[in-house]
Amino acid sequence: MRVTHGMLAAGAAAILAVPAVAALVDRKPPWFGSIAAGKARMRSGPGRTYPATWLYQRADLPVRVLAGFEKGQWLKVEDPSGTQGWMLGSLVSERRTAIVTPGEPLEMREGPGPGTRVSWRAEAGVVGRLSKCGRGWCWFDVKGRGGFVDATRLWGVGPGEEFS
Repeated sequence: MRVTHGMLAAGAAAILAVPAVAALVDRKPPWFGSIAAGKARMRSGPGRTYPATWLYQRADLPVRVLAGFEKGQWLKVEDPSGTQGWMLGSLVSERRTAIVTPGEPLEMREGPGPGTRVSWRAEAGVVGRLSKCGRGWCWFDVKGRGGFVDATRLWGVGPGEEFS
């Protein structure tokens, strides 16, 4: 039997993905994560035989994980618009991200609190990474430009949620 480089690469990728999926199994839903890949399909059920309902082409888009199937191999997720479906567990990351909700531009401040200096502003629909949240404020980083933001203006953070 002849083994090709493609087969070896696919096998290595599968082995490396197992710890990432295993970590997701230990999480009890619901929890926020993000899309790990540049392209990810949402399906109507937990398996490749179910039709794809959406093709996401936005890595780091936040999702809420609602349920798991087959030990986390498939995750039922909800996107910021409320659309629900199933994704392959390896396409979902524990990386915390958020998206700015509709309304006035979001003020990104030097410190947590409305009295601190505004460093940047982000329009609705902008996705950024979260590194910490507490007391209603989150550190929100958009491609290296960050600041503290009012957590109520983000989708991807639960009410009163705190983490670092």
